[in-house]
Amino acid sequence: MTNSELIESQNLLNEFKTCTQFQYNGKLSVKNSKGLQWGFYYRLGRIVWATGGKHPFRRWRRQMAQHCPDIDLEKVRCRAEDFAIDYWDYNLLDILYKRQKIQREQIQAIVESTIAEIFFDLAQEVDFSSATYNLNQDVILDMPMSFTSADMSIKQMQDSWSLWSQVGLANISPNSSPILRRPEHLQKLVSPSVYKNFANLINGKYTLRELAFKMKQDVMPVTRSLLPYILKGIIELVEVPDLPLQVTETNNNNSRQARNQQNRVAPLIACVDDSPLVCKMLEDIVTSHGLRFTKIQDAIQALPVLIQEKPDLIFLDLIMPVASGYEICTQLRRIPAFANTPVIILTGNDGLLDRVRAKVVGSTDFISKPIVAERVMGVIRKYLAVQNNSVVKHTNEPSTAH
Repeated sequence: MTNSELIESQNLLNEFKTCTQFQYNGKLSVKNSKGLQWGFYYRLGRIVWATGGKHPFRRWRRQMAQHCPDIDLEKVRCRAEDFAIDYWDYNLLDILYKRQKIQREQIQAIVESTIAEIFFDLAQEVDFSSATYNLNQDVILDMPMSFTSADMSIKQMQDSWSLWSQVGLANISPNSSPILRRPEHLQKLVSPSVYKNFANLINGKYTLRELAFKMKQDVMPVTRSLLPYILKGIIELVEVPDLPLQVTETNNNNSRQARNQQNRVAPLIACVDDSPLVCKMLEDIVTSHGLRFTKIQDAIQALPVLIQEKPDLIFLDLIMPVASGYEICTQLRRIPAFANTPVIILTGNDGLLDRVRAKVVGSTDFISKPIVAERVMGVIRKYLAVQNNSVVKHTNEPSTAH
């Protein structure tokens, strides 16, 4: 069980049971056909933490708000190195515990609730007969605060998912966000006070889980109460991006030196494309002109990575599995930080319909494949303050290429 190769599991549930039976120590990674990944950390065959899936930052914020209400999350600042490990969320709990900001009992409650939530998402997102997994005994959490039985977690998952499905919610993810689309119809159906609550909360900013927390209810009755309005088209469920925690940059220089250093940093160009060849070609073109470059080949991870890295210009592939360039661009334009960021659509089809639709979703410009260096640099110079020759490289700058 020490190999790190991905193996197709005939039944993922059996893998959880095997880890328990042999008192496994390490990490069990699970990946579904859409590229979503989860991690389960074991000590002596029991699960001590779980990570991954959609909205890990939103989940951590919500768990903290529920179980540690005395912690002001707006004042929590993290260093970039705090997120350098996969279990950054558990690491932050450990830091707060060592600083005597939270108690062991609070951590235990967060661990148990997080594991239960991730198992539920696993039931909704994963075909257990075709999921892939990876076992890694090099990753072992020190001083675990809680030990959860995998068998009990699986039983709880099966029960909660069965109940969720029985009430007609099988196709609704609690990670989706409700938004009021037809307020005039809703006003005719509910009282003024109920309508006011709907208008304040059903705004596309909160997921169903976050909404339930705000209403101090379980997510299932809240979602079920919204179902009639969803079916009538009065409320629409939309995907929302994750909300990373703020990162505090550490710099030993004085503020003037720090500002000068910041001014010397070359623009960061991002490429969201599932093709390794396209990413490599763009990287070679961009870096040869002294610009920084980051690539994102998994469309599911596009929004979280873009939000974290804040590129100055984004090349976005039009056709990708799971999420298209249209969908990602639409989500980007809903985020204030990306309201004016140049988004350049990449496509192999230079049709008028694609150009029109790309404009409708908020793209800035349009480049057809194959990738040509002159066109790439031309559009970069068009929207960024980049000199015609090159930007001076600073070898002491850390690389952001992935």
